[in-house]
Amino acid sequence: MVSWPRGKLITAPSPPHRALRLTCVIKLLEEPRLRDPVLVEGLPGIGFVANIAAMHMIRELGGRKFAVIKSSSFQDFAMTIEGGGVRTPVNELYECAGRFMVLYGNTQASDNVGQYELCWRVLELAKRYGCRVVLTMGGYKRDRVSGRPKVYCAATDRDLLEEARELCDGVVVGNIYGAAGLLLGLGKLMGLKGVCFLAETPGLYPDARAAKEVLSVVSRFLGFEIDLKKLEQAALLTDEMLRGLFEREEAKGPGGGIV
Repeated sequence: MVSWPRGKLITAPSPPHRALRLTCVIKLLEEPRLRDPVLVEGLPGIGFVANIAAMHMIRELGGRKFAVIKSSSFQDFAMTIEGGGVRTPVNELYECAGRFMVLYGNTQASDNVGQYELCWRVLELAKRYGCRVVLTMGGYKRDRVSGRPKVYCAATDRDLLEEARELCDGVVVGNIYGAAGLLLGLGKLMGLKGVCFLAETPGLYPDARAAKEVLSVVSRFLGFEIDLKKLEQAALLTDEMLRGLFEREEAKGPGGGIV
């Protein structure tokens, strides 16, 4: 078990040959109670599928935030929140049920060096807490999704892949971009097994239905129970909003929505 002082900064400077120092800083807020944890990635991506799924997992399992991650490679903006407050780009690590180390945030790194640095440091920390498996989630871009979004899988370990395939509609064909893919590749280099679950999504809006489907598979794969009713309610609300939008556009007639 790692024993770092509360609030200690874990700094990872970039290689010395770079003229500009890019830094990833992990601030440990408290010592998590983790036992043989699985690292679960939930950063924003296509359709915000992983982001929504991770947020729901944290809320339903009573997740406790134990670390905050800042990087000079995070996107260069600040987000306003309700009441006029401002929040900067950040990643966070949560302990869930003593079994899961959930990576959640409102951004990914905006360049290749920063993305590698971020993923490497998160994996280093995960290994120190005894993590042996990395699970990533995301959206699988489709022009059209009819009915239940299908879930696809990929893995760096043959046994994990066989387990995942039993729960999924097929395997991923093509590239897995961003942290969802990089954590798998770097994790393998560090001796960690990795598996990824992607749900179909148009990718044009935050897709709660795709998040529900991917989290349903993830919960069965990892062996925990979770209530998905709130995600279904969010999906129905999104459907209603989209129907209203389409109806307004149709009412305008041909070219009515073009300036």
